[in-house]
Amino acid sequence: MKGSVKIMLSYDYSHFEVALSSDEEMDAKGVNALRKTAQRLADEAVRQYKKAKEVAEQRGQDAYNKAHFLQEIKRIEALPEADRTVRDLAMLKQYTDEEWEAQFTHEYDYDDDEDLDFEE
Repeated sequence: MKGSVKIMLSYDYSHFEVALSSDEEMDAKGVNALRKTAQRLADEAVRQYKKAKEVAEQRGQDAYNKAHFLQEIKRIEALPEADRTVRDLAMLKQYTDEEWEAQFTHEYDYDDDEDLDFEE
């Protein structure tokens, strides 16, 4: 027999569908292996969707968090050096770092975080 499988998942009002087929002759075990591969791909789609949604939420807060950070820096810089706390000094050190803005930048484009070799 030739195998064909279709997996459909719904998650958080989104729908994911994976359809796989093979022109090779296969037994029930082969079709079952094809089904497992399709299920793993659908599960991976849901995992990536969750991560993309989480990053989108973080991105929505980036402008606010950056403005708050800069406001704190101005407050700390206005303090006499003797009145600065360890936290204040850490924030100033972080601010002088060339990469300080990276903490307010969240990007994700459905990147594969792992090897997707599902073959058994």
